[in-house]
Amino acid sequence: MAMTSLFGTGDLAQLDPLIGADLRISVGGEQRRYIDLDAAATTSASAGVARAVQEFLPWYSSVHRGAGAKSQYTSARYEQARETLTRFVGADPATHVALFPRNTTEGLNQIAFRLGLTRDDVVVTTAVEHHANLLPWQRHAQVRVVDVDRSGTYDVAAVVAALDARPTPRVLAVSGASNVTGWMPDLAAIAAAARDRGVLVVVDGAQLVPHRPVDMAALGIDVLAWSGHKMFAPFGASGLVVDRRLLADGEPFLVGGGAVKAVSHGEVIWADTPDRDDAGTPNVVGVVALAAAAAELLAAGARNRIHEDLLVRALDDELATVPGLRRLGPTSGDRLPVAAFVIDGMPHGEVADRLSREHGIGVRSGCFCAHPYLSRLFGLTPSEVQQFHDDARVNRADRLPGAVRVSCSSATPLADVAALGEALRAITASSRGEVRTRTAVTVGQER
Repeated sequence: MAMTSLFGTGDLAQLDPLIGADLRISVGGEQRRYIDLDAAATTSASAGVARAVQEFLPWYSSVHRGAGAKSQYTSARYEQARETLTRFVGADPATHVALFPRNTTEGLNQIAFRLGLTRDDVVVTTAVEHHANLLPWQRHAQVRVVDVDRSGTYDVAAVVAALDARPTPRVLAVSGASNVTGWMPDLAAIAAAARDRGVLVVVDGAQLVPHRPVDMAALGIDVLAWSGHKMFAPFGASGLVVDRRLLADGEPFLVGGGAVKAVSHGEVIWADTPDRDDAGTPNVVGVVALAAAAAELLAAGARNRIHEDLLVRALDDELATVPGLRRLGPTSGDRLPVAAFVIDGMPHGEVADRLSREHGIGVRSGCFCAHPYLSRLFGLTPSEVQQFHDDARVNRADRLPGAVRVSCSSATPLADVAALGEALRAITASSRGEVRTRTAVTVGQER
């Protein structure tokens, strides 16, 4: 399925306004519009998604549990969403199926369990990964890590070398886009190399899917996980699109009602796919929201991409004007509107706190659930990484490394990026003034 056929030509409507886009908060006793630059963590619901949920709620009922009209309608919407979400990411419902975990983390844990890996199996992953695409594989198998260069990126040749190392890996697990820097690897070339070697391709699409059209068939992706709460559907459901053959056998990740055909105290006959992997009462409201968000992204088409490219350039321009600010990761090429940075002489937590307290701007600080990647971006030595762990073990949060991250969605106004630049320049100017004052007082005391 071609990406253009999914996402149109760009002459359709943009995303609906977000719920809370006009939220006002008190900043220094003054009411200001809240500026949300933390989209890589969670986006607000779009008005269209919220409307879809409200329209569905009168019909809300148990899925696959009743003969009544409400249950029949709810079940139909739920199953329709499976096909909608499968096609949304360019997979064929005849070969792939959509499951609805709570989030990307649960989805990746689910597939790591379902593959039946052993400690003798090898999974190739990368130093760029979010913990969600690292820890599940470390739990079940050996992990072979593709490292990054000084810019925080890797190339296809590095992945090929890891795929060709022995023992031959069973799985390649990569992120479609970094949640720290917004950098995107060459998924098509990476997946092609893995498939040529008979290696299963699993992609963490949490950051990619909300920003770019994804065509699993064209890219050669076997499994794709992504989050509803990062694509304007924060109602507790996400997507996991899987090759049906991977779920045909074995025990499900969660067991219980709905996952079986028959049960006794001595035997279980598991249900067929996808019911086998759908134990319990599902979050059908979240699934309705997820399908509605997918429809909105399809309708927005290329306009979202054009706007996000403008956001990337605006971020680059504004951050380049902030004295003492050092970007982490690549600052050229095709990237998402995400930027991580540190400011000389200022703890990352202080920068984030002052943006919020003095300017009403919400960002994130820390290591963004990507500790190995941040360690590489900071150039930490093995002994410094060990100190990082030792400090964490005794809850010395004040000593842990970290950065500030700003992240935009397709609904972020360009004016918000301009406001960020103005705020950062004000913060650094006042900090330099405070340093000069402290220095003068110290010199005076010494005299």
